[in-house]
Amino acid sequence: MSRSFGVDLRGIIELLSQHLYSSPRVYIRELLQNATDAITARGGGPASIRIDPAESTGDGTLRIADTGIGLTEDEVHTLLSTLGRTSKRDDLGFARQDFLGQFGVGLLSCFLVADEIHLVSRSAKGGPAVRWTADASGTYEVVADESARAEIGTTVTLIPRKDAEHWLQHDMVAALAREFGELLPADVEIGSERLTLPELPWLRPSGEPVDDYTDRMAAYCERTFGFRPFEVLPLDIPAAGLTGAAFVMPDAAHPGSRQAHRIYLKRMLVGDSVEGLLPDWAYFVRCAVNSSALRPTASRESLYQDETLLAVRDELGAVLKDWLVRLGATEPDRASALLAKHQLGMKSVALMDDELLRLVEHWLPFETTDGTMTLRQFRRRYPSIAYTPDVDEFRQLASIAQAQGVGLLNAGYAYDAELMRRLTEVDGPSATRRVVPSELLATMDHPDAGIEGALRTSLKLAQTVLDRHDCEALPREFDPVSLPALLITDADRERQRDNAEISEQSDPLWAELLGQLAEPASTASQQLVLNTRNPLVRRLSELTDRTLAELTVESLYVHALLQSRRPMRPKDTAALNRSFLDLLDRAVRR
Repeated sequence: MSRSFGVDLRGIIELLSQHLYSSPRVYIRELLQNATDAITARGGGPASIRIDPAESTGDGTLRIADTGIGLTEDEVHTLLSTLGRTSKRDDLGFARQDFLGQFGVGLLSCFLVADEIHLVSRSAKGGPAVRWTADASGTYEVVADESARAEIGTTVTLIPRKDAEHWLQHDMVAALAREFGELLPADVEIGSERLTLPELPWLRPSGEPVDDYTDRMAAYCERTFGFRPFEVLPLDIPAAGLTGAAFVMPDAAHPGSRQAHRIYLKRMLVGDSVEGLLPDWAYFVRCAVNSSALRPTASRESLYQDETLLAVRDELGAVLKDWLVRLGATEPDRASALLAKHQLGMKSVALMDDELLRLVEHWLPFETTDGTMTLRQFRRRYPSIAYTPDVDEFRQLASIAQAQGVGLLNAGYAYDAELMRRLTEVDGPSATRRVVPSELLATMDHPDAGIEGALRTSLKLAQTVLDRHDCEALPREFDPVSLPALLITDADRERQRDNAEISEQSDPLWAELLGQLAEPASTASQQLVLNTRNPLVRRLSELTDRTLAELTVESLYVHALLQSRRPMRPKDTAALNRSFLDLLDRAVRR
């Protein structure tokens, strides 16, 4: 036998009113929403909403009255006393897409601030006025009361909860009503003050000069988002019933920062920090928009992720992308300044869009051995972009590559290496190439046989030091002369060496596993390339004292390691201290 679920109505009210909404402040929004829906349902006639806060009513209650369609007794039971039926407005013959509310739970938000809700309504369909009273315990009653209200429309009165009286006072109510409802099509009044604006602020009246519109919207952005925009972009997507403005931030923003947009749905504010309206790459843009097609979540504090939102997001992304391309073509200086401040966002979208890839190639600066320049400038000088994906590696190799006449680009920052690979996909395999430090060896000359022989004799005296650092010494001639040594690491052999060190400290089973993973290394994992043009290296070839040769070679190794900017291990730090102190001791003893 099938049974119906038992429902604790009081618990449901607590769940919806206490946990669905993030703050009690939304109760004003829900009251304005219901009033606006009623005015929409009535069609023609007066369209006004009047709010009387606690100071005006004189008894601590809040009262809000509208000139909407009103409710019959049957509609009161259906609309106000049935939870969760999203189609009930259609059951009454209303087109739900014309309404702000969809879920039939909005009035319950009033229980965040009220112990009782009193509603009096007279329907435009005729019949007596109806009085509906509900309390936070989950009970309600409905009575017909001909004298309760003479005009068509609805009045809601809230009896405040203990310690919630401040939510019903004038200053709080006026601030919330203006925030949520200032763009509503109905006149919202509190006392003698009208809170609603005559038009959407981003609509440009006929005849308004473009400069005046831009200045006005820049001031709006400053009030709303707290910054003076780099650019104001009008937005108009008729298919989504969306109008508004996009504001490009003037200063750099972190790519991980939250997008905080001001979103109105059917002119009711959803929130001023709503996410998901723009693509992730457009983190440097803030929007203020109104839409009649986007859908809110049940709490009406964020946007519902559906196909409509995805389509709007793509459309807005296309608008921003077209503007960026147009800016690069018509205002190159501004485009360069903008891209320099928002490099990460531009690079991230350039990975997926060929037009923006060309924009980034044309305007974004990169660090190279020839100075800071754009990719296009660099490609004019060199047939292929030789790059290194590591910042420290670039700094280590830059002076040597420059001296050898090799153009090298630093692709060690976010998205740079991916951009190089993307250029290869678009322009062919010769567009870019990854440079490894060992490549530079091919550009270096071998020294004279006599110099190389004498140097290798001295290096044999320091073989203990070279073995200690798993290092092989290679004599070469290269510029700059001021650089005595260059340290080149083979990543695979370095990893094998680390495995070997771990194995020595591991239990036998783990050591055996590491041994199976590692291939035996036939040569050292590091190469210390000694510059035989350097005077210090030349004097090294003259040494016959083993202790002094070891000290000199270890000092050259540590210097090259510091030049490479790699992290120093404990034994590297020990080598640094040892060589420095030994050299200092020799200098003092002299």
